[in-house]
Amino acid sequence: MKKVLFIDRDGTIIIEPEDEQIDSLEKLEFYPKAISTLRKISSELDYELVMVTNQDGLGTDSFPEETFLPAHNKMLTTLKNEGVEFSDIVIDKSFQEDNLPTRKPGLALLQKYIDGVYDLANSYVIGDRISDIQLATNLGTKSIFINSETSDVAALTTLDWDDIFEELKNDNRSATIERKTKETEIKIELNLDGNGKHSIKTGLNFFDHMLAQLSQHSLCDLSIDVKGDLEVDEHHTVEDTAIALGEAFLKALGDKKQIERYGFMLPMDDVIASVALDFSGRSWIQWKTKFKREFVGDMPTEMFYHFFKSFSDASKCNLYIKAKGENEHHKIEAIFKALGRSIKQAVSKSSTNPDVPSTKGII
Repeated sequence: MKKVLFIDRDGTIIIEPEDEQIDSLEKLEFYPKAISTLRKISSELDYELVMVTNQDGLGTDSFPEETFLPAHNKMLTTLKNEGVEFSDIVIDKSFQEDNLPTRKPGLALLQKYIDGVYDLANSYVIGDRISDIQLATNLGTKSIFINSETSDVAALTTLDWDDIFEELKNDNRSATIERKTKETEIKIELNLDGNGKHSIKTGLNFFDHMLAQLSQHSLCDLSIDVKGDLEVDEHHTVEDTAIALGEAFLKALGDKKQIERYGFMLPMDDVIASVALDFSGRSWIQWKTKFKREFVGDMPTEMFYHFFKSFSDASKCNLYIKAKGENEHHKIEAIFKALGRSIKQAVSKSSTNPDVPSTKGII
């Protein structure tokens, strides 16, 4: 499903003058960083751009259309020359008549976006007025408020388009998974474009330590909260955490456009560990690692294969794991670090290929 950025024009893309009339080219001034950021959004993120404005700018009763049209067209031409094109421009021409269904936050002019084709829950309205935030609520989208005032609205409030890009980029590749069974209750929050921040609570200390390594070395922000039946044994906690984590990666990767897809070998003291990864859309695992101890810390070593197998199944990735060494703690830790590095490499975005990295066109 397509995601949309519904972007207000005056006060958001261009600066609104005091008289609120863009009636000459001299008054046309772009909002700082709007052009460069919209260009990055168009080239790097997967959103359809739609301009929605109540400030008609194509003429009013007091100002004829010909006084506004040159500035509006100049704005569109400038943006197009920088690689920014709007799929739709929705302009309310009811002027200052309030409470009409065509006027923001009314939805009369946006009905075609409310038909199930668009992923409104993961779309945004970006604007500088409370009516834009209300439009987001009415549409069922998220919102970004370009405003200097402290506001109680549930939206990012900023005056900086850099902040807007970071919000969209991070939201674009994040996922929350909640899994509840009679054996476990799990919530995982994942951001592929993070910096390795993590909060891990599974009830198994060594498992927490390994999952923290995965987050740290992948640079994925990761929050894992697990309540499992550890009074029975560790099996359900480890397996269900792997399933939920795999589902989070699958969801966050979305259509997998621009990802590098593949990823890593890593030495650690006496150990050499290799993890080859392919987010191919197909699950497969090869495991060439043996342990001489039944437990490391509070974690049964037999559960590690099961963890990676469940992760592979849920994330639909190929996973090839091999480790050799003397110290079992080092061996396991090297595997998790190598997996993290593989994920970092595989989910990173290509600067040269804007499409899915497959001749099939889908993975």
